[in-house]
Amino acid sequence: PAAISVPGPPGPPGPPGTPGHASPVRCSTKCRKMGRGWSSCLIQSMVLLLLFQLHLVALNAPLKGDMRGIRGADLQCYQQARSMGHTSTYRAFLSSHLQDLATIVRKADRHNLPVVNLKGEVLFSSWMSIFSGNGGVFEPSASIYSFNGRDVMTDSAPEKMVWHGSNAVGTRLTTNYCEAWRTADMAVTGQAALLQTGRLLGQHARSCSNHYIVLCIENTYVENTHRRRT
Repeated sequence: PAAISVPGPPGPPGPPGTPGHASPVRCSTKCRKMGRGWSSCLIQSMVLLLLFQLHLVALNAPLKGDMRGIRGADLQCYQQARSMGHTSTYRAFLSSHLQDLATIVRKADRHNLPVVNLKGEVLFSSWMSIFSGNGGVFEPSASIYSFNGRDVMTDSAPEKMVWHGSNAVGTRLTTNYCEAWRTADMAVTGQAALLQTGRLLGQHARSCSNHYIVLCIENTYVENTHRRRT
C-alpha cells in the first residue's frame, strides 16, 4: 500500500513584515431592536480624510530678506503653485508682524492632516506637530522639493538655510524677521533653520542679505487635486 503523508507540526513564526498602513475606511453599525429578538442594523462606512494632505513646497529660487513683506512672499507662493497646475492656495512659511507661523493653516486642518512634500511623502504627522518645541524635526527619509521639482536638500545651493522668523513653537520673533520681510540690509537679521540638522525651526539668526530657501504651505485645497506634469 502507498504511504500516507501526514503533515507535521507547524514551524516557528517568521520575522515580522514591514509596517503597513491602516485602512482609511472605518465602519460603524447602528442597530434598532425589532420583535422576537431580531435587530435591524444599518452599516455605515466612514472614509477618513487621509486623501487630504498639506503640501510643503519650496519656492523655485532662494530669496533675501526683502520679499516685499509677507504679502509679497505669499504672492510668490500662490503664483508658482498655480504655474505648476496646483489648484490649492499656498502661503509663505513665515512669521511676520501680521501673523505667527503656527496660525497660518486653518484651525480645522492643524491637527488631523499630515504635512507632505511635493511627492506625497510624509514630513510631519500634522501641522501642529511642527511646533511641539523640538525645532520642527522632520522625517529624515523625505526630501523637500521646490515647485519645479528640485530637491533643495541636494541641489547646488551652498547653504541649506530656510527663513522662518519664528521661535521653536512658531511664534514671531519681532527682532529677527528682516523688518517684516522688507529689508535685505546686512546689519538686520532674520531667524532661519539649517536643513542638514533635520529641523525646520532651527534657531539661527542670519543677516537678511543672505539668499535662503522660502517654503510655502498649502493653506486651502480644492478637492486636493495636484496635476503632475510629465
